[in-house]
Amino acid sequence: MRHPFIAAALVVALAATPLALPAKGFSFSTDSCKHDYSTPYDVDVTQAGLSFHRTDGTPSRVFLHDGALQVDGRAVAVSTTDADALRRYEAGVRRLMPLVASVARDAIEVGYSAMTTVTMTFAEPDQRSRMLEKIRRKQAEALRSVDEGVGAGHWSSDRMIETAAGSVSDSVGELVGSVTSSAVTAALSGDTAKVAALQARATSLSKALDTEMDKRSKALDQRANAICPQVNELSDIQQGWHIRLPDGSPLQLMTIKPKNSDKDADEDASKKVAQS
Repeated sequence: MRHPFIAAALVVALAATPLALPAKGFSFSTDSCKHDYSTPYDVDVTQAGLSFHRTDGTPSRVFLHDGALQVDGRAVAVSTTDADALRRYEAGVRRLMPLVASVARDAIEVGYSAMTTVTMTFAEPDQRSRMLEKIRRKQAEALRSVDEGVGAGHWSSDRMIETAAGSVSDSVGELVGSVTSSAVTAALSGDTAKVAALQARATSLSKALDTEMDKRSKALDQRANAICPQVNELSDIQQGWHIRLPDGSPLQLMTIKPKNSDKDADEDASKKVAQS
């Protein structure tokens, strides 16, 4: 006996959360973004200026403040026009950080709210209190990570991925295990009443989550879309300046790609594997 209704309810809850991120790196794009955006740098925003740094690739350190630029500890001369562009870029990043932090907090709230709802519906009574306490603890840790990271002006792609995905994974695994155990036990025992009760709970949960998650996800999408004009502006500033590094290459603090280019590349690679 199979029970797709249980799996479907879990999928609705977990897939609806905006916490799933690609393991290979954090990128940002929504409907109102002109491109897919990412940065190879960790970024620190302080009163002294903006620090871009990384362990792989060159340059490894870029620092800018009030139109002045340093690359790997050495001052780089820029034109008056480019100095103005750097000032606007710095101001834009300073405005962007708290907005990203706010959306990240909301995404965590939405995701863990779904986790809590599924746990309340499906977890076995003897496990429910412990699992709910673990979810609350993980949510608090995720929110604290956002506050101490991007909320405090420190952007790290690895930290964002760990916050969004890592904090959820073990709770999801435990929850799925509990639900699966309950369903299998009911099926093997022939307890049709328990199977029917599970199905009724799954149906009710699916309907409730559809309504609630749709409403909250739309609100979150609107907030994320509101960020894009500012990211688009940063992209335009970078593409418009004429700043060159000592090796003659352009200064690129953001990676700007056509929308869905990574997805298309992954699909092409999958097709090649399937055809080989």
